[in-house]
Amino acid sequence: MKIAIASGKGGTGKTTVSTNLTSLIAESNNVVLTDLDVEEPNSGLFISGKTLHEEDKFKMIPEWKNDECILCGNCQKVCNFNAVMKLGEMIMVFPELCHGCYACSELCPTKSLPMIPKKMGELKHYKSGNLDFIESKLIIGEEQAVPLIKQTIDYVDENFQKKIIKIFDAPPGTSCPVIEATKDADLILLVTEPTPFGLHDLILAIDTMKELKKEMGVIINRFGIGDANVEKYCEEHDIPIIAKIPNMRKIAEIYSEGNLIYSRIPEVRTQLENIISFISNYQQENIL
Repeated sequence: MKIAIASGKGGTGKTTVSTNLTSLIAESNNVVLTDLDVEEPNSGLFISGKTLHEEDKFKMIPEWKNDECILCGNCQKVCNFNAVMKLGEMIMVFPELCHGCYACSELCPTKSLPMIPKKMGELKHYKSGNLDFIESKLIIGEEQAVPLIKQTIDYVDENFQKKIIKIFDAPPGTSCPVIEATKDADLILLVTEPTPFGLHDLILAIDTMKELKKEMGVIINRFGIGDANVEKYCEEHDIPIIAKIPNMRKIAEIYSEGNLIYSRIPEVRTQLENIISFISNYQQENIL
């Protein structure tokens, strides 16, 4: 079963929920946590373990070979991302814009744009008891998160049985990286906070997940601040609120030390157990 933990904006507590939830599940069951926020992965600040595997990840980009090129300009015409341009007597390739679709290479009449690998990031796999933790990170200067997210999900699919619970800490927002991280998930858990900003971005996230036809539940973090508009909206739109994590100074103190909070604050553990019950019921109802 694949569960994506997402949010309409950064800073709502998505990673806090992901790391604490998987650690609690791991007390009695096998579970996989994958940090797909490849631009700023920070689940590793709270999860540690023995390194099982690490590898560089590459994307394919075109390289111009001028020996046979007839400068027809087909490559520029078929590139939707302006990654290939004909400038005078040469073809320029902009790797940071390339999406690796192979169109320019395949449609070049003289095969003057062969695809070559370019490193885009790194993947690491850690193990601690029942918990497997996978983290990928883009190298400095690499702008595209989607290819690395896709390859990271592929790694999880190849190395873990379908029945194991797999939790994906998705990037924040509603852009392309979020779509890639959530499109194959069985269930989406949206983390928000009870503020006007929290509600605004929650609505964007909910609308996005509806377009993907995803089942979802909402987790309210820092419950007790702000207002009740998040609860009202969810009730009006028949979206279940499955947990309300209280707003407590002690939580912030523990978090700032890089520690998990559920083992030290009973109220948080109770809310995480509510999430686990929701997941279990969904799993049974859908035979996942």
